[in-house]
Amino acid sequence: MTAPREEAAHHQPPGEELSRLAELHGVATSYSPSPDRTVPATATAVTRALAALGVDASTPQALRTALADRERHLRERLLPPTVVAWSGSPVPALTALPDGTRLHVTTEEGGTRTSLDGLPPGVHELTATAPDGRTARSHLVVAPPRLPSVPGRSHGLLVQLYSLLSSRSWGMGDLGDLAELTGWAGRDLGVGFVQVNPLHAAVPGTPTDPSPYRPSSRRFPDPVHLRVEDVPEYAYADDQETLRSLRERAARLRAAVLEKGELIDRDAVWDLKRQALELVARVPLGPGRQAAYRAFLAEQGQALEDHATWYALAEVHGSDWTRWPEGLRDPRSAETARARTELRDRVDFHSRLAWLTDTQLTDAQRAAREAGMAVGIVHDLAVGVHPEGADTWAQQEYFAAGMSVGAPPDAFNARGQDWGLPPWRPDRLAACGYAPYRSLLRALFRSAGALRIDHVMGLFRLWWVPQGEPPTQGTYVRYDAEAMLAVLVLEASRAGAMVIGEDLGTVEPGVRERLRERGVLGTSVLWFERDWTGDGRPLPPESWRADCLATATTHDLPPTAARLTGEHVELRDRLGLLTRPLDVERAEAAADTAEWREELARLGLLTGSGGDGSSEEAEVQAVHRFLLRTPAHMVGVWLPDGVGDRRPQNLPGTWDQYPNWRLPVADAEGRPVTLEEVAASPRMRALMEVLRSRGEDAPPAGG
Repeated sequence: MTAPREEAAHHQPPGEELSRLAELHGVATSYSPSPDRTVPATATAVTRALAALGVDASTPQALRTALADRERHLRERLLPPTVVAWSGSPVPALTALPDGTRLHVTTEEGGTRTSLDGLPPGVHELTATAPDGRTARSHLVVAPPRLPSVPGRSHGLLVQLYSLLSSRSWGMGDLGDLAELTGWAGRDLGVGFVQVNPLHAAVPGTPTDPSPYRPSSRRFPDPVHLRVEDVPEYAYADDQETLRSLRERAARLRAAVLEKGELIDRDAVWDLKRQALELVARVPLGPGRQAAYRAFLAEQGQALEDHATWYALAEVHGSDWTRWPEGLRDPRSAETARARTELRDRVDFHSRLAWLTDTQLTDAQRAAREAGMAVGIVHDLAVGVHPEGADTWAQQEYFAAGMSVGAPPDAFNARGQDWGLPPWRPDRLAACGYAPYRSLLRALFRSAGALRIDHVMGLFRLWWVPQGEPPTQGTYVRYDAEAMLAVLVLEASRAGAMVIGEDLGTVEPGVRERLRERGVLGTSVLWFERDWTGDGRPLPPESWRADCLATATTHDLPPTAARLTGEHVELRDRLGLLTRPLDVERAEAAADTAEWREELARLGLLTGSGGDGSSEEAEVQAVHRFLLRTPAHMVGVWLPDGVGDRRPQNLPGTWDQYPNWRLPVADAEGRPVTLEEVAASPRMRALMEVLRSRGEDAPPAGG
């Protein structure tokens, strides 16, 4: 008889006191999947989100105590833990200080000030002393008002690096291939950037999760991307016979993908590269290389030591640190310190791999700039990390235990989404001046001309799903967007890099405007750009926003050829993913494409290959001519579109049904093509000539 009451309690909305407490901690009690609809969060979701923030609201008494404590704290505090100051603008956090409060600033460089006037950009320490003797210390983030202006209009390529194999790859695309791609594309095609998938370090083990968006660590790159032969010590390794055998096995892996239609096997690639790198690591570094390595170790400090220690421990105890011996679950324990000493050779090995990968990433960006690219490589920041990986072990205090990031139910997914990524705790980030976030950005900007931020809305709020609950039983938790943006603008400005936010899907009102205000570009995909507030037809190019990267597709969407032919519907039908009858889905997709064809014809863009614009290749070119007609600052070409590929790299909603993240770039017939064949492809060159010539298709300067 108790089950129905328990179920009802599980789904009941928060009461007045719980709602007030939630509001004070940035936990939402409702969400709006559409402007005309509001859905309340459950009391359970709110209570568990508060618990993950260290707030006990499990009983009426605990709730009242927590509410009183929070209200008293906010009433009595002088400053929030982190204060944001945009250069040249007033600082709202200081306006509430009592008259006569004295300020003291210790700058990053160690200087002191008694005023915020003229402070250089950086993260400083602010002390406020009130007339009644109360004192507060806060981190002071001083950031430029916005990112530097975009360096002119540019077009570029978008590619999943693993998918682009050359004749020298060891079974998947690598950083040597990236350097070759940028050198060719910059010089021969005149592109300004190449955007790649996240190159974050993966969780080791077999099988490894192939998704680049679920990494072990976002702070360091994955050595599987190394071009082993480009490591200087490779030529001096003693056991050249073993290295020759490994190269031969790598050639067979490459041939299996390119000639026999097999999938990219990341685990097999890494097994060969790891063996080779073990031999290479035995070669003593020369004085200059040794000095460079020591400098890298010193610069990366504790973060790299923790990272390498986790990988060394994972070799012994497995990749799920929550199952390690209890003492090793704490990176600061005496047991971990002893293990680090005992495994010092393996810790050094993994540290060296991080250095080698960082070096090749830097070399690839240098190659891009030397090839004339205004931006160079655009790196991708995943929205989170694996719950059992290196980052969650090393930075446990900053992650919300028992929570996962996802998305609430909406018109496209009635069940919501759970991405299996633990979120950062906003309170802990603020308390430390966003130190983990700052170090993460600095690491990524080391070799980036620009950074794409996946699900950029996460700078404002994230949907937290309690462990063991369906995504429908989650709630939004808010982050200090001003602080998150200030740190982002600060670090990007220091690196001289651009920022692109992936802001597709449901976006909270005001988010795009605040991003635009700070110079962060958005992402606009052709098929989604319609006049949603009017007749719903394709949005004319002159009505597009200028501050964006405009593309025809992404890694999560069908290639343009498949979209134009409707093959993406047939694929989803074969995999049992359609929620409506096939005829209905076909008709809707055909109507959508027909409206876009009408728009392309109206603008006179259906010319080129085929003469009358009737060929598929001509239509793909027309789509990109359309993108050039928009005022978008950046226009991106999905590299597989250049050779007629029809297969998406990732099909959301699938796991084993589709080979996500394991397909090589292929031509219109599905035959895998190498980087060399892409570079020689007449179809690729014809498409890129459309973007390079621009001419009358380009909008006036300034959009």
